[in-house]
Amino acid sequence: MKIEIKRETLLRPLQSIIGVVERRQTLPVLANVLLVADDQGLGLTATDLEVEIAARVDVPIAEAGQITVPARKMMDIVRNLPEGSDITVAVDQDRALVTSERSRFTLTTLPATEFPTVEDIGESQPLLLSQGSLRRLIEKTQFSMALQDVRYYLNGLLLELDPDRLRAVATDGHRLALGEVPGAVDVSESKQVIVPRKGVQELLRLLGDDDSEVRVELGSNHLRVTLTDLRFTSKLIDGRFPEYQRVIPAVDERILLADRDALRQALVRASILSNEKYRGVRFMVDQGSLRIQSNNPEQEEAVEELTVDYQGTPLEIGFNASYLLDAIGAIETDQVSIGLVDANSSCLVTAAGDASHQYVVMPMRL
Repeated sequence: MKIEIKRETLLRPLQSIIGVVERRQTLPVLANVLLVADDQGLGLTATDLEVEIAARVDVPIAEAGQITVPARKMMDIVRNLPEGSDITVAVDQDRALVTSERSRFTLTTLPATEFPTVEDIGESQPLLLSQGSLRRLIEKTQFSMALQDVRYYLNGLLLELDPDRLRAVATDGHRLALGEVPGAVDVSESKQVIVPRKGVQELLRLLGDDDSEVRVELGSNHLRVTLTDLRFTSKLIDGRFPEYQRVIPAVDERILLADRDALRQALVRASILSNEKYRGVRFMVDQGSLRIQSNNPEQEEAVEELTVDYQGTPLEIGFNASYLLDAIGAIETDQVSIGLVDANSSCLVTAAGDASHQYVVMPMRL
């Protein structure tokens, strides 16, 4: 195997795939990147057995072949070579030689046959949508995923495929985030999969904000997302996600409309003197006004008052300020809507006049 390639051409795919390579591996080959040189160019693949990212670059191949080399060492070598350098990678028996002008590096290798790859995911119903749409969908929901919860199915993001939309849902048991984007797909009934946290974070890192098309495929045990020159594959969490529709409150009368930035800033200031562990703030709503109050074990207190659009009956309720701030931060409109039921029920946070993204926050006893 032998290839000649520009530094930047090789660095870009290496940067895309390096995130899945763990520093501590159970199998030595998982610390390596798979290089495949064939008539289609150079393919690079990295995996941790849960997430796999494969990249391809269109370069002429001097000599076809395949091998695995230490991923992070290869990345560091290429990154630290001068810009515009020409790099030659050649395999000599069980060594890989990386040369560039007066620089020469000899790396150990492992056979490509030892490298585990996922080719067929048994996909069904591919969905086509823009990179930007998929990125925003994940970005605006993933923060509600649980972190190392014993209910392992909460440590991931639910993707639900309907005949006319793709929906993402995340919950940690105290709050819930739901978003959806339209997309035509040939399915007769809903299909649900749960993508693990690492897969969600790596996919978010790979996706751009542009309108280029991505192909989303849901297999029996894997999710695959294909970009222009990248292919992302993640194992799925085997479990049953909670019936999230049941926790979304039906709100009709007590709807509070507030300026998003003013509410966010008031919450940030009020939370300064809240209990550091529970971050609790008290909402006292009345017609036309919202009073936000917090205190802590040191008997310190903060009070913020806002003019809001609220025509319902007076209500006093406690919330975790951080959860509300996360929800409000995911909303882009000037006004935010908070639907309230009673002092013991969750609230529903949405953009004013747009329910495509919904955020449910449970109340706190203060």
